[in-house]
Amino acid sequence: MTDLSRADLKLLCELQRDGRITNLALAERVGMSPSPCLRHVRRLEDDGIITGYTAVIDRKRVGLGILAYVEVKVPQTPNTSIIERFKEAVLNEPSIVSCVITAGQFDFLLKVLAPDMDAYSELAQRVLLKLPGVRDMRTTFALDVIKDSTALPLGLE
Repeated sequence: MTDLSRADLKLLCELQRDGRITNLALAERVGMSPSPCLRHVRRLEDDGIITGYTAVIDRKRVGLGILAYVEVKVPQTPNTSIIERFKEAVLNEPSIVSCVITAGQFDFLLKVLAPDMDAYSELAQRVLLKLPGVRDMRTTFALDVIKDSTALPLGLE
């Protein structure tokens, strides 16, 4: 882990709140002058702590009404090519917006978006069940989202 100064943490907190903030406004908010502020931000980017900037989009407003969490089990074999093929297929499927390896009964947890239940059903049969090595799958549908943040708890909030 990189040692982060209090100034770095303040910058990260502000950038998590508003990634489009100008350098001048950012410097004001964290109590720095603009040149050192920009240097800090560039260093955070160069060090890979800031990995990118993005827009947060309301999925429902763009027609993605179904949010599903899909637990997937794959065979545990010494042959790692199945897992690698599974990972590659997940990376190439736009409807799968997140994938994590888990401990417990299932091996992977996928976050999947679809326009509606019919589209999800087709996706499940055409894509998800046919991902390399899938032995078992369980889907949980989100009825409502209470909290869905991209902000990391950096301890300054």
